[in-house]
Amino acid sequence: MALAALGCAVALVVAVTVAGCRGSAKSDAGAAATTISTTSAPPGTLEALWRRPGEDVAIIPGTSDYGPGRNRVSFLVVDKQSQLIERPTAHVWVARGLRQKPYAETTAVLEPIGVPGGAKADAQNIYVTTLDMPKPGKYWLLAEPVGGKQIQALGNTVVGKHSAAPEVGERAIPSHNPTLRPGVDPKTVTTAEPPDRNLLRTTVAAAMAAGRPFVVTFATPLYCQTRTCGPVVQVVQSVARKWQGKGIDFMHIEIYKDNDPAKGTNRWVNEWKLHSEPFTFVVDRKGVIRTRLEGAFSAAELDAAVRKIAA
Repeated sequence: MALAALGCAVALVVAVTVAGCRGSAKSDAGAAATTISTTSAPPGTLEALWRRPGEDVAIIPGTSDYGPGRNRVSFLVVDKQSQLIERPTAHVWVARGLRQKPYAETTAVLEPIGVPGGAKADAQNIYVTTLDMPKPGKYWLLAEPVGGKQIQALGNTVVGKHSAAPEVGERAIPSHNPTLRPGVDPKTVTTAEPPDRNLLRTTVAAAMAAGRPFVVTFATPLYCQTRTCGPVVQVVQSVARKWQGKGIDFMHIEIYKDNDPAKGTNRWVNEWKLHSEPFTFVVDRKGVIRTRLEGAFSAAELDAAVRKIAA
């Protein structure tokens, strides 16, 4: 799995940058635009909603690994002048086809990326929602930020029979990930600067054997193309400090073998079958995954997930 593939899957960059990382979802959305301009849209369909007055653009996804069920979905909306549209909420419709009626409507909330004064991602905020996608196949999404000038962002995503990474409700993988020990150079364990020592004290396997709830984040702050890994690790650090001494372990695992992208992904990333990064899992004391956070997320999102496993 090359870094470019990881970066494209996250896709948290402005429109010009993501042109080569769009994949089928935005290609299909672009093709749909041509179709929409020359044919009539059946009333009540997703296409009819997209044809309403306003600027038509493609969704830029922040997540891509989905299995059947409820999925956390994140995305950006960028106008045709390459300006991020960042309003507190966006209305979201979901349909099984562009020319079908939406089967669900919901609201996406704009969440901040990173921590105040910390590392900066290419985008400072991202829309996040949870969608029910019950069966494998293609799903079409339409997002309309609330307030300001009218703009509609269209895209689609594919739900597999099972996500590549472990899903919510499954057991975590008991990895023996690297830790900091006396005599070990921190730079061989983490690319974070300064080293995130509090996240390098234990392993997933040890936490599971001890029956301790934990958070594990897979990220490479130094080599992340989309610049979201540094902010994600800092978010995990900030939440870890809040929960220090309360019986919950927090861990950071790098992405590449020997922290060298030329050597490919390491065995811990491969054990978890991660096709994108950063990727974070919140696991209860029984070793069961209760929350998975693909891509960027806010401290509030992670803190709420930790509260669930601490209860």
